[in-house]
Amino acid sequence: MGGGMPQNPMNKMLQDYKKFRQEMQGKNPQEEINKMLQSGKLNQNQLNQIQQKAQQMQGLFKGLF
Repeated sequence: MGGGMPQNPMNKMLQDYKKFRQEMQGKNPQEEINKMLQSGKLNQNQLNQIQQKAQQMQGLFKGLF
């Protein structure tokens, strides 16, 4: 048998979240968003979509825990 379990989407999301948390350690999230907006890596429409998704996920997690 092969090593490790097949990558399921929930495991991938948790791994990505852990990596994100490590990268953001000690940084001001609002400052990072402002830098991304100023550099063009992120536009206001994308930010709005991300914020909507975050609110949806927040509601989902509240239901789970």
